[in-house]
Amino acid sequence: MTQKLTVPPGNKKGTFLNFPLALNLDELQADFAILGIPFGMPYNVSSMANDQSTAPDIIRNTPSAADIEYTKNHFDWDLGGPLFAGKNIRVVDCGNVSADSADHEAHYRYAELAARKIFSSGAILISLGGDHGIPIPVMRALEIFNEPVTLVHVDAHLDWRNEVNGETEGYSSPIRRASEMPWIKDIVQIGLRGIGSAREGEVADARTYGADLISAYEMHSIGMDAVLDRIPNGGPYYLTIDADGIDPTIMPAVMAQTPGGLNWIQTRELVHGLVNKGRVVGMDLVEIAPKYDVSSTTIIHAERLICNFIGASIRAGHCG
Repeated sequence: MTQKLTVPPGNKKGTFLNFPLALNLDELQADFAILGIPFGMPYNVSSMANDQSTAPDIIRNTPSAADIEYTKNHFDWDLGGPLFAGKNIRVVDCGNVSADSADHEAHYRYAELAARKIFSSGAILISLGGDHGIPIPVMRALEIFNEPVTLVHVDAHLDWRNEVNGETEGYSSPIRRASEMPWIKDIVQIGLRGIGSAREGEVADARTYGADLISAYEMHSIGMDAVLDRIPNGGPYYLTIDADGIDPTIMPAVMAQTPGGLNWIQTRELVHGLVNKGRVVGMDLVEIAPKYDVSSTTIIHAERLICNFIGASIRAGHCG
C-alpha cells in the first residue's frame, strides 16, 4: 500500500506559507513536513466530511502574499529573529491524506503510512486536522522511534472514551487509544475544564494509567513553568493540541467553546518550553471549525502557533 495524498487547493501553491509541495514521501528531504489529515472516524454517519475537514486548507490559504513574505523573512518578536534563524531549513507541505467515503478506515491507514514515512525521513511532522480522531494513526506511527514517547495533550476534554456509538477511533477516544500503544509512556493532559463526554469511569481510568491531569484552573494557578516542570525531561515528545483547549477568546472556531483555556502567552510558553526540554518529533492542531471563526482570529493564532513551533524547534537545535 502507498500513501495517498492530494494537492491542497487555494493560493498560488496551495501550501502552507507557499512552502514547496512534496507528495513523494519515499524521497522526502525536509526538516519539517506539514500534512493535512482532514477526516476523523465518524460516529454513525455516512459522510466523513464535517466543518473541521475544511480547516487544513483554510489554515493554508488565509495569509496574503504580503503576510507570507513577512512571516518567512522579517524579524519575528515571538522568536527573537527571523523564522529560520539564518539557517538553511527546508519546510515542505505534503498535501492532504485522501479519503474514501466508501471506506472510512482507509483514511487512517493512509495517514499512518504517511506519518511513518515522514518520521522515517527524519522530518518533524506537523499535522493539520480534522477532528481529534486524526492523531490516532499518527501516534501509531510513533512506533518507529523504538523508544518511549511522552504525549503532551492540550484540550478542554479528557478524550478517554473507549467507544461512542460503537466507534472506538473517533474524536472522544485518542488518548485512550494512545494509552494502549506500548511506545506511549507518560501522558500529560493540560487545560481540562467544563463538561465533555468523559464520565467518572474515564477519569478513573486515566488516573489509574498514571496520566497527569492538569485542569485549566490548576494551570492558571501554578503557571506554565510549573506545568512544564511536571513533564518528564529529555523527550521524545508528541504534542497534540485540540483548539478548544485554547481559550475561545483567541480560538473561537470550535464546536465546544469553553471559557478558561490557555491564553496565547501560555500557549507560546508551552511550545517554547517543551522543545527546550527535548525533541518534539511531531505535533498536531485539530478541531478547528472555520465557520465559527471571528475575523479569522482562530486561523491567525493557528498560523502563529505553527510558526512558533517551527522557529522554537530550530533554535533548540532539533534541526538545521
